[in-house]
Amino acid sequence: MGVYKTAFLSIGSNLGDRLLLLQKAIFEIGKLAGEIRQVSSIYETPSWGFEGEDFFNACLELQTLLSPEDLLSKLLAIETNFGRERKDGDEYQSRTLDIDIIYYEKEIIDTANLTVPHPKMQDRKFILKPLADITPQFYHPIFNKDTRNLLQECKDKSTITKQIRRLFKNRHNFFASLEYLAIEGNIGAGKTTLATKISEDFNAKLILERFAENPFLPSFYEDQARYAFPLEMSFLADRYQQFTEDTNQLDLFKSFMVSDYDIYKSLIFAKVTLQQNEFDLYRKVFNFMYKEVKKPKVYVYLYQTTERLLQQIKQRGRDYEQNIELSYLEKINRGYFDFLRTYPKENQLIIDVSELDFVSHERDYEIILATIEDFALSNL
Repeated sequence: MGVYKTAFLSIGSNLGDRLLLLQKAIFEIGKLAGEIRQVSSIYETPSWGFEGEDFFNACLELQTLLSPEDLLSKLLAIETNFGRERKDGDEYQSRTLDIDIIYYEKEIIDTANLTVPHPKMQDRKFILKPLADITPQFYHPIFNKDTRNLLQECKDKSTITKQIRRLFKNRHNFFASLEYLAIEGNIGAGKTTLATKISEDFNAKLILERFAENPFLPSFYEDQARYAFPLEMSFLADRYQQFTEDTNQLDLFKSFMVSDYDIYKSLIFAKVTLQQNEFDLYRKVFNFMYKEVKKPKVYVYLYQTTERLLQQIKQRGRDYEQNIELSYLEKINRGYFDFLRTYPKENQLIIDVSELDFVSHERDYEIILATIEDFALSNL
């Protein structure tokens, strides 16, 4: 078993969605190079030595088993995967991602490929300012001055602006920041499975709909007209009671909440199943309740084709669902999309999972996680 070493890295970007690129890079560094222990604030600074867009810069503390040379190799590979093209004189060109090793323990390294400590760090405020966030008292092994002293003596007069948005050191911290994530979808879309996987992987409190316990549901599938109103009122009462209890009761050992439904689905299903006069009465009761419930920070809708929904419904084998008609599923799909047209765009994410199998294939599950990350990082 190797011994963990502490390295401090500088990361920057001035092309594309800068915050998203930096955050995805941090996740990748943590995946391939070690454990991210600290992340500084983000600072916006002008391009250094050339005309270009302003940079977002930050610094990281990394615990790694890699040697300095192997760490450099991993970081260069990550830059390349993020679209960085290194050319002669690349130091003064715009870039999607720039990662530099500032310190590796107290080592002094000077080879053809790597110089540590970073030879120009003392002249660059965009390195020293974020570095001071995470290691203000780390002493430069050559200058014998800590980060605060180097920053005070730095002659760089560039404007540096701290950003409100922040970076997360790992995916667990990122998902915790969402506070409440709702996974929605039509019958058989896979919302319960996905919510359960996310709760297990990221230490979330799992809130599942207790639909199977509803005594009116089997009867409704046999005679929809007769049992629609008592079914929907029963669902609404159960959902409201459960939802308010679950979302208001804090769990100190969980990082955030994830549910396989949002209470608004009650109105969507009711609009499809009820007669107009029944629906008008239902909506009055619903609107009163909806004002009181917690709203998700991200509302994810899993879209599946109705043909695949029917296939998955048959596969899971619930007796009372086997007579569901394709036309009913299509109405539910339309109901969700009508609702989403009224929902804040910055909080809703539609993911087409018709070609994905996130149960059997880890890559498909990863696609969904990355889609949620990209959306939240770009919109929240």
